[in-house]
Amino acid sequence: MTTALITGSTAGIGAAFARRLAKDGHDLVLVARDTERLRDQATELHDRHGIEAEVLTADLSSEDGIGAVEARLSDRKNPVDLLVNNAGFGNKGRFLEVSMADELTMLKVHCEAVLRLTSAAASVMAERGRGGVVNVASVAAFVPRGTYGASKAWVVQFTQGAAKDLAGSGVRLMALCPGFVRTEFHQRAGMGTDNIPGWMWLDADKLVAAALTDLARGRTLSIPDPRYKALMGVVKLAPRGLLGGVSSRAGRKYGPK
Repeated sequence: MTTALITGSTAGIGAAFARRLAKDGHDLVLVARDTERLRDQATELHDRHGIEAEVLTADLSSEDGIGAVEARLSDRKNPVDLLVNNAGFGNKGRFLEVSMADELTMLKVHCEAVLRLTSAAASVMAERGRGGVVNVASVAAFVPRGTYGASKAWVVQFTQGAAKDLAGSGVRLMALCPGFVRTEFHQRAGMGTDNIPGWMWLDADKLVAAALTDLARGRTLSIPDPRYKALMGVVKLAPRGLLGGVSSRAGRKYGPK
């Protein structure tokens, strides 16, 4: 029996990872800020799949929260075999419209927490000669679009660089870059979604299945949908100046309202 730790486990992509991994027989460590939701989730997954689900309440925008998850990942007596760094959020507004405090909180969650938790997990995994880390980024990592995109670009570059450094250790690292997924993400940020075309939405469960397949194949980057693979192919060919203008207009069309 292996154990997976998932941050931001109670909704969206994190919840989809929890459902799939529990179905596959993995014990879980569920991490989020809301203790009641975590307990309800743990009970449901235990009752449905017969796995053990541990609850860890932690706010990854705080030092105490990151430290608590680091400590759990560093526990060699109860090791974690798979870490899914999924916790994240969006800010409503353009640059200079979002407070500096909110911008720094985003970097704390998207970058510092990912760095520290990946390091804590990979250290123990490397000692055991096996393990995996999935860092959830976004296709926004590939276009110039504010602090959110920049933080996700950092996640991609960090993950792929660390994966090269750990090659041969038995530890697999992968950056997962989904597009639009129906979760609580946009609602929490106060972003409108009515103007996003239906074809751009992805199913969280199918996304997770594709991501786990890519991880098993040893890929360090997963864009788990043909539509977004095609879009990112176009992005790679587009001039950066043109891309910046298109990204800005798309952000106004499909982003916060």
